[in-house]
Amino acid sequence: MSLVDAVAAIMFVGVLLYAIFAGADFGSGVWDLAAGSAAKGGRLRRLIDHAIGPVWEANHVWLIFVLVFLWTGFPDAFAQLMRTLAIPFWFAGLGIVLRGSGFAFRKLSPSLRWARIAGVIFAGSSLITPFFLGAIVGAVASGRVPAEGRGELWSSWLNPTSILGGVLAVLTCTFLAGVFLAADAEGLGATDLADWIRGRAIVVGGITGTVALIGIVPLSVDADTLFDRLAGRGSVFVVASGLAGATTLVLLRSGRLRAARLSAIGAVGSVIAGWGVAQHPWILVDELRLDDAPAPAATLWGLIVAFALAVVLVVPSLTYLFVLADRNRVGTEAAPEPAPPGGS
Repeated sequence: MSLVDAVAAIMFVGVLLYAIFAGADFGSGVWDLAAGSAAKGGRLRRLIDHAIGPVWEANHVWLIFVLVFLWTGFPDAFAQLMRTLAIPFWFAGLGIVLRGSGFAFRKLSPSLRWARIAGVIFAGSSLITPFFLGAIVGAVASGRVPAEGRGELWSSWLNPTSILGGVLAVLTCTFLAGVFLAADAEGLGATDLADWIRGRAIVVGGITGTVALIGIVPLSVDADTLFDRLAGRGSVFVVASGLAGATTLVLLRSGRLRAARLSAIGAVGSVIAGWGVAQHPWILVDELRLDDAPAPAATLWGLIVAFALAVVLVVPSLTYLFVLADRNRVGTEAAPEPAPPGGS
């Protein structure tokens, strides 16, 4: 493995971790949006606050990590991405800011009316950010970000592959969050709420799988380079993702929620890994390879040293935080109530 490939692989690990952990957080916002009125959705919203409250800000570490590595290690690619995809990047960033503000301020709102407004901002922006991040991935995957000059500001991300990427990102986040929330509810003793969530998570999972299958058609036409590689060397990851997703649905149906979390992570991780393997060695598909315009070797070595330090200093702390959150040692427990939301 070359030095450039090593830096790209490390950067991709950050993409993978952000997709899994932040994806579950964004999906929680979608569940918040669908929870209903304050009376019907109160239990679910308290569960969401309990589940993501200790960790939601920490998960953005991975996004910062990826952007810094991209900017420092592959500056030409970073410049082209920001030049061509300024609009979806702007909306994704806006969604992150609004989401954090809404999540924080709804707890401090002086009245129910303002709490509802803050909640809508939190939930709505949880849709915006994954959609536009998925659209960015679609723009790169379909070869619409040129190596030189500015690409099309609108058609670069308003195209079949980008729309597919955005929709799949939202659905995947929603499914992943549903699996996590169901397991959290069960861990808190709210078995009726866990059953309510898992039933709907099964539906979301089925929709996600259907969209992914239908998406083969536009992907084969609109992003032929990526499609050919996914059908080739990336196929093992595609198959693994499908099997893990199907396993998750079976585990949800049988009520094995903690095991379902692991298979759901495997499903999301496999499809992200398949994308990375299929896109290699392109950093901008059909336009710019990883070896075409990396930073100087000294800079790349600096990034590797920084990554090693992060593994030693940051990863143990984050791991400990997630362990405490999983054991309900941080945050506020959601008190189970007799009836699930919606009276179902």
